[in-house]
Amino acid sequence: MVDEIIKDGWAGVIAGRPEVGAVAERSHRTSMRDIEAFTEITGDRNPLHYDEALARGSMFGKLIVQGGVTSGILNAIVAEDLPGPGTVFLEVNWSFLKAVGVDERITGRVEILTVRPDKPICTIATSVRNEAGDVCLKGNATVYTVPLKR
Repeated sequence: MVDEIIKDGWAGVIAGRPEVGAVAERSHRTSMRDIEAFTEITGDRNPLHYDEALARGSMFGKLIVQGGVTSGILNAIVAEDLPGPGTVFLEVNWSFLKAVGVDERITGRVEILTVRPDKPICTIATSVRNEAGDVCLKGNATVYTVPLKR
């Protein structure tokens, strides 16, 4: 078993080694509950998330969800879908290109760009689009998949 781990850093990874080019997506309709839950965790009470009149008069023209709500869908994809269970972010480089409003359907997308054979580490392309197809978040990330035993 030790020789197998040295030769293949993916030994013991439940989901197995992903293939370059593999893609996974998830969608979610945002809500005030998302904003409230994020505020409970972080304390972020920016009025752009809560004061409808102020938000309508801003450059966004509407209440917007926190950036962490927008990027959070990517956490679910990497931890549940691709690369899968046990995966955590090591590094992210994201640009937030368009604000996401309340009651907007967003779709997160992850694509495997590189896979290290010696360690369960991948680089991935990430994006989040709104239902109109506009890119709201875009960038790359490095992820590590912790070998897990069941």
